[in-house]
Amino acid sequence: MSERDDNRRVAAWALVAACFVVLTAVLGPATVAARPANQIPVESVSPEENPQQPSSEAWDKVPPVEVPLTSAPSGLPNASDTSVETVRVQSARTDGRFYLRMSWHDGTADRNASAPREFADAAAVQVPVNTSVRPPISMGSTRNLVNVWYWHADGETEELLAGGPGTTTEFESSSVKTATNYDDGRWTVVVSREITTDAANQTSFAVDHDVDVSFAVWNGSNMERSGTKAVSEWYHFPLGPGPQGPPYESILWTVAGLAIVGTALVTIQAVRNS
Repeated sequence: MSERDDNRRVAAWALVAACFVVLTAVLGPATVAARPANQIPVESVSPEENPQQPSSEAWDKVPPVEVPLTSAPSGLPNASDTSVETVRVQSARTDGRFYLRMSWHDGTADRNASAPREFADAAAVQVPVNTSVRPPISMGSTRNLVNVWYWHADGETEELLAGGPGTTTEFESSSVKTATNYDDGRWTVVVSREITTDAANQTSFAVDHDVDVSFAVWNGSNMERSGTKAVSEWYHFPLGPGPQGPPYESILWTVAGLAIVGTALVTIQAVRNS
């Protein structure tokens, strides 16, 4: 074999090695972090870990999702001036209960609303009654009802049924439990309830398909109340069977990786033929 052939072989293998390094760096993180857009992963935890408590170590192994918030459409004065921009959401389950942990930045803990111009901080979770259908995000509709878990910083939590804006009614008995913590300028709220329910118009999580969920946050010191609130888009809990598809970002990285491989193969063939 001539020295020229040896140089070609070395160059080809060097190019293959370089492509492998690039693909590992590009596709590796994308594959590991692959998660469908707008998904809130649900992790299994042990009830002995006490996931009801916001500071429980059970939450250390549950991946958080930063959910962006925007001002809800409203005709109220200053309705577009909401202050909370994101809420960090985690979800977990035991054999019997479904847990949701929300955390967001708020410089003041507004727990009282005793004066006419005072409003308490608050947060809400919205899920469809019929989990196989996505209702209108603004409190559902008469055909597609929603459950709303509404926490107030004064210590009250309401479990509501809604069929459109302004139609909320409170369940006679609530099955939702709440535990909260305020520390270093952040609220952390854990809400939970039984996975199954026999009550009419209460959402059941004992299903084999994705369940939609959305969020809302009120900052009382910013005069936020009622329709003046920061809200999210629809997200979902992946409760269905089977693999979940990758997000668009991972698809783009995969396409880029395949393009690198194709370029490498063409280059190697050109080196061989030269």
